[in-house]
Amino acid sequence: MPTYTFKNLDTGEFEEHVMRMSELDAFKEANPRLERALVDSPNFGDPVRLGRVKPDNGFREVLQKISERSPGGSVLKDSIR
Repeated sequence: MPTYTFKNLDTGEFEEHVMRMSELDAFKEANPRLERALVDSPNFGDPVRLGRVKPDNGFREVLQKISERSPGGSVLKDSIR
C-alpha cells in the first residue's frame, strides 16, 4: 500500500499515513487539518540506463573484453564504442 505524507496545518509537522488509494479521499475529508504534501518523488528508472550516470571503468573494461571475444557483427561490439 502507498505511503502518503501530510502536513498538519496546526503544528506544521509532517505525518506519514499508509492506506489504500481508495481510502485517500475519505481520509482527507475526515482530517481537514491535514494537507497533502509532496516531499519526494519516487525513482522510476535506473540512472545508468537513462544515461545520467555512466558505468564505472571496471564494468566498461568487462564489456570491452566481451566485445573482443564475441563474433563479428555483434550488437554489443558496435554499441560500446
